[in-house]
Amino acid sequence: MRRVRGGSRGREQAVKVVINLDLCEGNARCQEAAPQVFEVGEDDRAHLLVAEPDESQRAAVERAVRLCPRQAITIVEEK
Repeated sequence: MRRVRGGSRGREQAVKVVINLDLCEGNARCQEAAPQVFEVGEDDRAHLLVAEPDESQRAAVERAVRLCPRQAITIVEEK
């Protein structure tokens, strides 16, 4: 599994993503929607490759949120 990167603070606004591992079943829909952000590990759980992806990844992350059958992924809007 790859290491989680924090994102690109200072350049573009980052999107903060949270995975509820208690809900995740490892269906890999998130990985299909945003492979630069999510990876399903050997433990059959989704993991973040990038904890705070750039705003340019927002559409892919939002798609992953919609496609998750267990609704285990959320985007946290920072104020």
